[in-house]
Amino acid sequence: MSGTHRAWDVPLEATGERLDRHAAAVLDLPRNQVQHLIRDGHLRVGGKPAKPSTALAAGDAITADIPASADDRIVPEPWDVPVLYEDDDLVVLDKPAGLTVHPGAGRSTGTLAHQLLARYPEMAGVGGPGRPGIVHRLDQGTSGALVAARTAAAYARLARAFAAREVEKRYLAVVYGTPKPPAGRIEAPIGRHPDRRREMAVRAGGRPAVTGYRTLASAAGLSLLEFDLGTGRTHQIRVHARHLGHPLVGDPLYGGARHKQLPKAAQKAMADFSRPALHAWRLAFAHPRDAHRVAFEAPVPHDLQDLWLAATGKSWPAIR
Repeated sequence: MSGTHRAWDVPLEATGERLDRHAAAVLDLPRNQVQHLIRDGHLRVGGKPAKPSTALAAGDAITADIPASADDRIVPEPWDVPVLYEDDDLVVLDKPAGLTVHPGAGRSTGTLAHQLLARYPEMAGVGGPGRPGIVHRLDQGTSGALVAARTAAAYARLARAFAAREVEKRYLAVVYGTPKPPAGRIEAPIGRHPDRRREMAVRAGGRPAVTGYRTLASAAGLSLLEFDLGTGRTHQIRVHARHLGHPLVGDPLYGGARHKQLPKAAQKAMADFSRPALHAWRLAFAHPRDAHRVAFEAPVPHDLQDLWLAATGKSWPAIR
């Protein structure tokens, strides 16, 4: 690889944020790595060197030139991911639960990135180091729609759209309890948990986070919710669902053992469900080639449908 070039304008919502924190979120890189890029002159604001602590203003033009290194290279692996749509510019995938999106700490093989290179070798060099074509990501346990870019131009335009909150992202989730009111908007800042570093939490001084929700069905102490992401913070839906008082079924970090409070008929189905009951259902954005609006839906996976049936005795509801 010859390295990666990224460029974007700071959105209004990021006004006042530190450069290192904002760039880490946009580039999907560890903050300490971004700080090194800034100090080495690889990341600039308005074409000029900056400091990690630089406070950003809406419209600031940021450029990042990320050097490639030998350990960024990943070897293609057999393809096994359903494709919802593909053209010369992009591909929309139906990521299965359990598949990690890209290499990271403790995971150097067996990721979606490895499979992408097997099916789309032209993605090599598109996107961040070790992340061919990957514009955004889903947690390992989350299933559903994910878009990847096949060209550098498509990558740059999609990355700008995600950074500017121009991408519609809707999720389906099975949660404990019945929210009151049945629909609403959660506005609560999210930051790293002060004691448990693997977790995020609603906390003062966190990054602004907005999540809309509506209840689609309720039965047997559970509800099926649709979530609409206004921002894209780490674990946002999972953290906001718990903050709402209705954590996701199967969530090992934020869910707890709430299944023990449900009717006995539902308890086993809850206890046996081994991932957060979360599915990236709908993705809509302006196509990077000509800006026409495109929308994609990932079919609800069988494990979620089976969970709902076993726990409530009811079939998965029709969603409108």
